[in-house]
Amino acid sequence: AVEFHTGFTADDYIKQIAASNASNRPLSLYVHLPFCQSACHFCACNMIVSSDDSKKDRYIDYLFKELTLLVRHLDTKRPLVQLHFGGGTPTFFTAKQLDRIISKLKTTFTNIAFDAELSCEIDPRYFNEDQMKVFSEHGFNRLSFGVQDFNEIVQKAVNRVQSFKLTIEAMNIARKYKIKSINTDIIYGLPYQNEASFAKTLDLIKDINPDRIAAFSYAHVPWLKKAMKAFKPESLPDAKLKIKLLEQTINYFTNNGYKAIGMDHFAKPEDELFKAIDKKQLHRNFQGYTTKGGTDLFGLGITSIGKGQRHFAQNVKDLKSYETILNDGRLPIMKGYILNEDDLLRQEIIMSLMANFYLDMKIIETKYKLDFHDYFQNELAELELMAADELLTINDDNITVSTTGKLLIRNIAMYFDIYSLAKTQKENTFSKTI
Repeated sequence: AVEFHTGFTADDYIKQIAASNASNRPLSLYVHLPFCQSACHFCACNMIVSSDDSKKDRYIDYLFKELTLLVRHLDTKRPLVQLHFGGGTPTFFTAKQLDRIISKLKTTFTNIAFDAELSCEIDPRYFNEDQMKVFSEHGFNRLSFGVQDFNEIVQKAVNRVQSFKLTIEAMNIARKYKIKSINTDIIYGLPYQNEASFAKTLDLIKDINPDRIAAFSYAHVPWLKKAMKAFKPESLPDAKLKIKLLEQTINYFTNNGYKAIGMDHFAKPEDELFKAIDKKQLHRNFQGYTTKGGTDLFGLGITSIGKGQRHFAQNVKDLKSYETILNDGRLPIMKGYILNEDDLLRQEIIMSLMANFYLDMKIIETKYKLDFHDYFQNELAELELMAADELLTINDDNITVSTTGKLLIRNIAMYFDIYSLAKTQKENTFSKTI
């Protein structure tokens, strides 16, 4: 995202939409609902603190303005295979408001695939049966419940107090309506976390019995998100402890009926993601790991990001600009990026490594008409150091990441990211990774 630039305009976006239509690839939609009751201090998302329902109704009006402009250019007859509501707090919108949004989308995109993934992020503190009825009536089949940590000291520090009882009651509402898949998000690296306290959180997550678990690393970027300045530096786990927390998480869930998927997800063995892994067809997008690859993603709402075969596009981040641009009858694009041939090549390599921990060099050579060992001789030379540490193996045909190497998959993949390599000398561009 740091490579996105304002030279990419709404006109460029429209051209990319035309190219997307010509490809006839399936559609994926992301809808950003930014309102929250209060700010969680760990959150890096674009959100607006407000309890005013009229502001949310007004936001929906402008979502529909954007949708009307988008579908002037987008072929809505293409199959829709994925719809995701993110935030903010989507469930801070009322059942009536959620029904209004979903109904509009379903009358606009009428070719919804029979196996489409329809999902929403859930804050258990703001979730009720009326909202669940709306999701159920509209065929939603995946809900992701934010937990982060059950320790009260950690919860108070991050300004998100959420009891185990409240969380399990919210999940039981979803189970009552037979939601196909219930996901849980946790975060390691938050203030005051330690191995003993996090072990209790992991026990409680197991008791909740989700179908999938996402374990994310907290990214401390107070120069970008002011709320993070509330954390005392000494309260944050150091890199060594974060590694221990990650190892603890992996060992716990893999010893308790789950299997590791990619770099930060766990799922029960019967989950559809495992069929994709066996076929080396697991994919990753802005919503995490998915079986819905080969789609073109279109975002709606402030700060939302879309991605096609050759482009990224991001909307403006503030509500005032969003409304002004839409009132002028223009798509609210703030910036974006058009991928060149080398970008496409490296993107495929990185995605293969991060999704499947494996790269078939011969497939890359055939598809891109190159000699892999020649084109990436510098990268492979650097990776030999990791091979010597038994983090991966390299031969003439493939790269295979070891069990230990999976802990450092971001670092391994980074050797193929020409933009990250160019920035390694710059400070405060990225948060420190594990």
